Amino acid sequence: MARWILHCDMNSFFASVELLDYPSLRDRPVAVGGNPKDRRGIILAKNEAAKKYGIKTAETIWSAKQKCPQLVLLPPHHDKYEEYCGRINSIYLRYTDLVEPFSIDESWLDVTGSLEHFGKSAVQLADDIRQVVKEETGLTLSAGVSFNKIFAKMGSEYKKPDATTLIDPTNYRDILWPMPVRELFFVGAVTAEKLHRMNILTIGDLARSDPEFLALSLGKHGSQLYAYANGLEDSPVARYQDHRAYKSVGNGITFKRNLVGIEDVRTAVNALSDRVAGRLRSQGLRCGGVKLDIKDPDFRVITRQLQLARPTDLGSEIRRAAMDLIEKNWQFGDPIRLLTVTAINLTDDKSDEQLSFDLLTPRPEAQDRAVEETLDSIRKKFGRYAVVYGGLLGNDLGISDGRRDEIEYEER
Repeated sequence: MARWILHCDMNSFFASVELLDYPSLRDRPVAVGGNPKDRRGIILAKNEAAKKYGIKTAETIWSAKQKCPQLVLLPPHHDKYEEYCGRINSIYLRYTDLVEPFSIDESWLDVTGSLEHFGKSAVQLADDIRQVVKEETGLTLSAGVSFNKIFAKMGSEYKKPDATTLIDPTNYRDILWPMPVRELFFVGAVTAEKLHRMNILTIGDLARSDPEFLALSLGKHGSQLYAYANGLEDSPVARYQDHRAYKSVGNGITFKRNLVGIEDVRTAVNALSDRVAGRLRSQGLRCGGVKLDIKDPDFRVITRQLQLARPTDLGSEIRRAAMDLIEKNWQFGDPIRLLTVTAINLTDDKSDEQLSFDLLTPRPEAQDRAVEETLDSIRKKFGRYAVVYGGLLGNDLGISDGRRDEIEYEER
C-alpha cells in the first residue's frame, strides 16, 4: 500500500504571528529581532516582503537595515509562538493521529489511513488543512505531499507561500534531480563541498552515483543520501502522543556588557539555571546532563558538557554543574558576551530518586526541592518575577528582574 505523507511548514511563522497584531504592516517589510542597542541585533524571522530585499535569518539588524532602510522591527514573543504551535497541531490531529512535529512551525502527517475516511486525495486533504489553518488562525502554510518524509519536506519548500506541491513516484526525478545537491534535505555546506569535489553537483548526480563509492567516501551518511535522492527513505511518522517536543531545555542571554569576573558569572549562571530548572519542572522532566556555551566578544564559542550522577530538575544542581564547567574551562578574567545553560539527556522517569533513610535530617536535595517548588508556586500565582535572586536587582547585565524587558534565547 502506497504511503501518503504531508509536510506542513508555516510561512514566516514568527513574523506572521506578530503581524496578527499589526495588520496594517502586512504588506510592508517586517522582521522579528532583538534590540541593536542591547547588542541583541539579530534577525530572528522575516516576512515575505522582507525576503524580497534579501534579508536573511541570523544576519545583523545593521546589515538588514542596509538592504532595506524602511524595515519594520518587532520584538519576539515566544509564548505566542508556543500557543499557535499547539493550536496548529491540534488542527492536524483532526485528520490523523500520526503527526510528528519537526520544529515549532513544521510537522509531518501520515494521512494514508485518512483518505478513505475523508473521501479525498492527499493533495485535496493538504489543501483542506491549509484552508482550515488559515481560517482558524489567520496564518498560512505550505504543504508538501509525497510518499516519504524527505520528499514531503522538500515539497513544502518547493513553492511558497500558501501552496501545495505534489512529489510522487512519477515526477520526483523531473522536479528534484535537476536541483543543486545542496538542496537535498540533510546535505549541509561541508557535505555539499565534498560532493562537489567528487563532481556530484545535482541531486540527480547523487542519485546516479555508485552507492558503494558514496559509502566509502562519506560513510553511513553517504548511503543515507543515496537513499534520499532515490526516494528510498521509509522512516515512519511518529504518533503525536509519542513525540517528546523537548529534546533539550536551555536559556541564554547576550549581555548588555561583557561578564568579567566570578561574581558576574555567578549572577548569570544563577539566573539561567533557575529558569532552565523551572521549565523542566513545568514539563515533568529531568536532565541527565548540563551543556554550557560561552561566546566571547570576538564571537568565538566554546561548548562543554557534563553528565550528572543522577537526573535532576533542580536549579541548585544545574548551577553547580554549570559553574564546574566554567571553572575548568574558562579564565574568569576573560570577558563573556553570551552564556547559555542547557539541560540535556532529558527523561520523565523519576524511579531512580534516592530516598533518605534519616527522616530527622533531610538531605540537602530535599531542602532545595522544597525551596524551588515553593518558588514555582509563588511565580505561578504572582508572575515570573515575583521572586528573583538578590543579585539580579538593578543589575547592569541585561538580566531582567521584572522591571524591564529582556530578550533571551530559548531552545528545545
